Amino acid sequence: MKKTTCKVTATIGTAILLAASVVGCGNAAGNTQTSTTAATTAADTSETVAPETETPVEEAAAADLTGSVTMAGSTSMEKLANALSESFMAEYPGVTVNAEFTGSGAGIESLIAGSVDIGNSSRNLKDEEKSQGAIENIVAIDGIGVIVDPENGLDGLTKEQLVDIYTGVVSNWSELGGTDEPIVVVGRESGSGTRDGFESILDVKDACAYANELDSTGAVIAKVASTPGAIGYASFGDLNDSVKTLALDEVMPSIETIKDGSYILQRPFVMATMGEIGEQSDAVQAIFTYLKSDAGKQIVESVGLVTVD
Repeated sequence: MKKTTCKVTATIGTAILLAASVVGCGNAAGNTQTSTTAATTAADTSETVAPETETPVEEAAAADLTGSVTMAGSTSMEKLANALSESFMAEYPGVTVNAEFTGSGAGIESLIAGSVDIGNSSRNLKDEEKSQGAIENIVAIDGIGVIVDPENGLDGLTKEQLVDIYTGVVSNWSELGGTDEPIVVVGRESGSGTRDGFESILDVKDACAYANELDSTGAVIAKVASTPGAIGYASFGDLNDSVKTLALDEVMPSIETIKDGSYILQRPFVMATMGEIGEQSDAVQAIFTYLKSDAGKQIVESVGLVTVD
């Protein structure tokens, strides 16, 4: 009788333990289910929130940036500098950008002297400028257009003919198939990046016979437009209908021909700094970052220049 009682008791105890085990496993499964659901929900929430917070953070960073940026140099870069300054200050209202147009050589001198943050140059930096710490940051490519007065009957010149004109070998348009009219050779002043680029490409440095040497791109265009028989050169981005632009070796200057190199009269637009960009102030670094953005590239193209990678 005792043996039977013990056996029944043991059986009941085993049943109770099994029931408890089943309930425990059920709770564990329920907890796992809950944890998985919570993790999934958290992941979903994370994926949803991140894109919404990205733009406000960028806007906050732009709003927090303060300071000033000063630049000086190339008159050919005036359109680019003004358009960049206006757009950048709209994006970064706490930063003031001031630009002066004193010529490429003067701009690099100001940079080296420490009176400006950026020296604008429409030519490559010279070795002596680099040796003093100036760094060449190319931000765009420009073409140099050959221009004549609107009444000139010619549509183009060869490179050799252009060299002969500027060195004084040819002095009358009739020698090139034009009207019997003296050629008035107009160019930029010494120190101009446009002049340096033009003379370097044609290999006529210190050999040009200028009738007029003017101190800005605008002055050259105005002089050629108002002077019968005149010829000059100017930044592609500044060309207008007041003058006639000539083809060179049967190639007209355009964004496409400058980009593919078929138009040979082209040069870099440089925004030079003393030291690498990463060593500059936050505001100056932001200028260069902005130029590389889609908005910055649109500015470069809007003023008739070619973007660089």
